Amino acid sequence: MPRFNPQAAEKLTAQLAQGVGVPQKDATILANALVDADIHGISTHGLSRLNIYLQRIDKGLIAPDTELRIDRDGGSLLALDAGNGLGQVQAIKALEMLKPLARRNGIAAATIRHSQHVGALSYFCNLAAEEGFILLAMSTGEPAMSPAGGFEPFFGTNPIAASFPTGKGYSVKIDMATSIVARGNIIAAQKKGESIPEGWALDPEGQPTTDAKQALLGTVLTMAGHKGYALAFMIETYSSILSGSAIGSGIGSMYKHMDRKQDVGHFFCLIHIDAIMDLATFKQRMDDTIDTLKASKRRPGVDEILVPGERSARKAAANREAGITLTQETVKEIQQWCSRLNIPFELVEVSI
Repeated sequence: MPRFNPQAAEKLTAQLAQGVGVPQKDATILANALVDADIHGISTHGLSRLNIYLQRIDKGLIAPDTELRIDRDGGSLLALDAGNGLGQVQAIKALEMLKPLARRNGIAAATIRHSQHVGALSYFCNLAAEEGFILLAMSTGEPAMSPAGGFEPFFGTNPIAASFPTGKGYSVKIDMATSIVARGNIIAAQKKGESIPEGWALDPEGQPTTDAKQALLGTVLTMAGHKGYALAFMIETYSSILSGSAIGSGIGSMYKHMDRKQDVGHFFCLIHIDAIMDLATFKQRMDDTIDTLKASKRRPGVDEILVPGERSARKAAANREAGITLTQETVKEIQQWCSRLNIPFELVEVSI
């Protein structure tokens, strides 16, 4: 696939968002979040999602310029209403609200309701880690995953994420769906006309399938069987039940329901490391742990033991220099929006 300059892609993305009514500051946040996902190799949450966000804004299903409102203020615990705004934008605003509270009290948390698909949770966790915080983040999503023993979609893939600062030049990052695979991978396979591995999903009749289209009509399976189901339920409780957002099958589908809002819920818990120990001490302890892990015995054929987040950090460093990859379909969608909004198509292709 062709590679494109990340800065040019981010600038163009912000211009397109502004073209449908997103304020400049918020458009910049959205663009940075999307391009950052592509930089880190999480293309399922990058610019491939821009088209559907713009469509939903255009149809009035996402409010492009709403405020993040505090419904209840419990000191270090906030109940926030995203006002049907862009998920990435409102999540950044929530994080900014929590930082001074966590600095003052050591910890702060927020529920967020009436939101949208939030993109890669690790984006927010990494930003927090860069400032000496640990962010534990959770989110619900459109129905895609059934409870253990069932085959009717109820839960989203309900991700959970956290990042931990180190002295190694990258954060230890955990960001995972509670499904056996992120649903975005099935969407990507369906767009490419490719099959999916056995064990990923069930079709609408509850039978195992390798057909990506049937999998999207059916249900993706939970990770680790009943354990993934339990984690998904926990995240549903924190993010949707506790926040006052829609629950389970009440959450709108970003792609299927072009006639109603999503009403997704999130949960953020922010810890200020300096409230517990000096940040430098924490980083040294993290580094020592990483060194110990890397020095442990390796299985035959394994050249190096990696820690969570290390592979994506290396990929990000390479992609910042070599450019981000975009599918032909994504490039075509961006071209169409540029034409529609009378914005010059200025994606800069990078030669390797």
